Amino acid sequence: MGKALGSWSGMRKYLEQEMLSETLKGRVRYGCTTYVGMDGCHIFEICIDQKQFKRFSWETVNTYFIENGYAQNKNPFGTSEYWKEFWTLIEKYSLNNRTEYTDEEFCNALELYRKQDIQNSIYSSNPLVRMFAVLDRRVGKRTLEKLKNEVKKQPYWLQQIYRLRISAELSD
Repeated sequence: MGKALGSWSGMRKYLEQEMLSETLKGRVRYGCTTYVGMDGCHIFEICIDQKQFKRFSWETVNTYFIENGYAQNKNPFGTSEYWKEFWTLIEKYSLNNRTEYTDEEFCNALELYRKQDIQNSIYSSNPLVRMFAVLDRRVGKRTLEKLKNEVKKQPYWLQQIYRLRISAELSD
């Protein structure tokens, strides 16, 4: 975590206890892992109902590029072949043109979400910012009613987050 975001334990408390909708407390958990030799890279994850829902890391993005045919070398052998096309592909396919995201993109979205008004976040062009926003306690029932019409416009993974929040909040 960069200095702008503080410690991970503080950020996790912020996300899970301070900003998470009351209806989702205990159901949504954020995690962060670093391994020796990762050069400061992290693996962030979101778990819903004790099951891993989504991971955010360079590796998840690069594997996505390979498995979906974006990388020319479909069967990389060794570390250098695995990472060979990563930077070219990350520049070519923006956040809105893929469904996997790096740890840096996760942190940048979290920082943007924290700095701007919740209404700007809920309608952000960045799907990760929208993810944080739709889980936010400040998003009320009227906004969620409006968002019902936006669910199918979201990437499939984000549709699941929208549905989780809408069903938890509007079920009564």
